[in-house]
Amino acid sequence: MPGVSFSLNGQTALVTGARRGIGKAAAQALAAAGAEVLGASVSADDRDEFRSFRCDFADRGSVYSLIAALPQIDILVLNAGTIERKPAVDHGDEMWDRVLEVNLTAPFVLARELGRQMVERGRGKIIFVASLLSFQGGINVPGYSASKGGIAQVTKALANEWAGNGVNVNAIAPGYIATDNTEALRRDEARSREILGRIPAARWGTPDDLAGAFLFLASPASDYVHGAILPVDGGWLAR
Repeated sequence: MPGVSFSLNGQTALVTGARRGIGKAAAQALAAAGAEVLGASVSADDRDEFRSFRCDFADRGSVYSLIAALPQIDILVLNAGTIERKPAVDHGDEMWDRVLEVNLTAPFVLARELGRQMVERGRGKIIFVASLLSFQGGINVPGYSASKGGIAQVTKALANEWAGNGVNVNAIAPGYIATDNTEALRRDEARSREILGRIPAARWGTPDDLAGAFLFLASPASDYVHGAILPVDGGWLAR
């Protein structure tokens, strides 16, 4: 299409949680479009597909050490996350604190510190990974729901502040995707059947189903998109 570019040539992207699942699909999509991709995860090592940095996102000091070690970042994909499945009455302080630290605080610190540099340069792309539970309450995952609701609001708040400085801040809200985080649901035959019965596409998503959305939000094609929470959910939210 004339005037539309999805090229990421000359851009450096950081993808957190890039070793597997959604993060790996995002990293591969950005690399295929020409970006130099860096990964960050708690278990990074020399065997990773991309140049990797080790970071424990539950440890604030580790997050700041990562920031200090990074080169200039043009595209930031904040995918790393965790989940604890316990009813609210059993969802203790330690669970709550860890989920909020990994899923909300660490992404905000990374976005704030790297976003400051993008604002100074007058350009940049930040993509948070939200969730269907940015819109819904979920069942037996109160910490996760709170963190992903927070991600949606942080996305909008930063977009309001930085859009005028050439920095796009948006989020992708994956639906039910076959990853480590949903393994327990997929093993539960009754719950899996209930979930599939509501998805118009009638299947679990795969990480590759999200690749195009990441590329769009990372590329010049989305330059006028700010503060969007883009569902990639097989139609779940439309049901």
